[in-house]
Amino acid sequence: MENRSYFVKTNGTSGNKTTSINALISGKPMGVVNGKNHAHGDGVGHVNPSPAKAMKGRRLRWTVKPSEMSINTVNPIRSIVDEMKLTPHPDKPMIALSIGDPTVFGNLPTDDAVLQAMKDAIDSHKYNGYAPSVGYATSRQAVANFYSCPKAPLEAEDVILTSGCSHAIDLVISVLCNAGDNILVPRPGFSLYKTLAVSMGIKVKFYDLLPEKEWEVDLKHMESLIDDRTSCLVVTNPSNPCGSVYSKEHLQKILRVASRHCVPILADEIYSDMVLPGCECPSMASLSSDVPILSCGGLAKRWLVPGWRMGWVLIHDRNDVFGPAIRQGLVKLSQRILGGCSIVQGALEGIFNNTPQSFYDNTISLLKTNAEICYSGLSIVPGLRPVRTSGAMYLMVGINMDHFPDFQNDVDFTERMVTEQSVFCLPTSAFEYPNFFRIVLTVPEEMMVEACSRIREFCEGHYQPLGLDGNDLDQ
Repeated sequence: MENRSYFVKTNGTSGNKTTSINALISGKPMGVVNGKNHAHGDGVGHVNPSPAKAMKGRRLRWTVKPSEMSINTVNPIRSIVDEMKLTPHPDKPMIALSIGDPTVFGNLPTDDAVLQAMKDAIDSHKYNGYAPSVGYATSRQAVANFYSCPKAPLEAEDVILTSGCSHAIDLVISVLCNAGDNILVPRPGFSLYKTLAVSMGIKVKFYDLLPEKEWEVDLKHMESLIDDRTSCLVVTNPSNPCGSVYSKEHLQKILRVASRHCVPILADEIYSDMVLPGCECPSMASLSSDVPILSCGGLAKRWLVPGWRMGWVLIHDRNDVFGPAIRQGLVKLSQRILGGCSIVQGALEGIFNNTPQSFYDNTISLLKTNAEICYSGLSIVPGLRPVRTSGAMYLMVGINMDHFPDFQNDVDFTERMVTEQSVFCLPTSAFEYPNFFRIVLTVPEEMMVEACSRIREFCEGHYQPLGLDGNDLDQ
């Protein structure tokens, strides 16, 4: 077949004007006689392109460049950790308190009922094909039934199933924000919000959390950041990395700020119900009368199966603010990867209905024990200031760097702790908040005791009690 260029005379133009269209048509061209162009009544004739024009659009060598989106995609945790020189002490087994994966040490298996639900889904042979991009209707209804409450009712149409909670967060930011908009994100906060937003050309504004108030939001600071391009307020409750759980009253104050400025909320509630005894964690949607909320959650943490990659967006549309447009936007965005794993979707109803309360209680019991060991053990270490945790799987520890002149910052501090004690805690510069480190509380109890002992030994070896002015900076 021979490819040639043609001009096409279109109908409906004024006079004898013709419109040139570069179209490649295979086969023998019409209207060519003795190498000359003759326009026929069908308006098609042959054009011989000049060599210069033919060469103009041709690449002379390979030049394949990464996209701007890929260049702008940066994970702050990986950027910091990958640059650290982590060489554990050869005589001390490594204790990694840095990874937010509850399955790492094998002491927190999921429940047999969860596994059985998966086996049943596989054995049914009903979930081997493509599911709808938003999820099976029955699976969406199962999520709706589990999370619906009188003050925040849900139906299947209010649920979008996703490939993990991270995918849910991606969908929400993508549907609410355009390049040039800004979102409000907690500091310290989960690094993925920034990773996703910056890659899409969205500006991130950090509002401060207050360690002296167990990481409550600095509401005045938050409100001062809002402008006419603020398209989303991110609220993480319970918090990664802080381990904080906001009271009903504090959540209502956050909602009032959002209401005053008509800003929708992305509620990251992946740690929903993972709270220590004596604490309550109402969903934001159950407290909202007018602020529309997109809540992100999943199986990963509460059911201890992060590798199963099952998450969801719950649409709580107050006063029809979102309307059909946001819902349709979420549907369209979900079609980019065709949603979450079909087999896990098939297991959802069994997981929700059959997981015993004792399973949840056992998880909370371990977290409570380790939180108490960690807080009490590190509270007496000079130069450290642990902040009491209330939920999720984490505890934050402040470092009074003035007492540790051997180290430049939290990254240097935690790096040396690996070298000398084989204990790795994540430096919170990764969460935009320096001079703290985060401890994961899901390790076996005896390992937590040992880790705290090593951290204490490390600090005692480097602690300097007096500042330059001769005053004890811990007073």
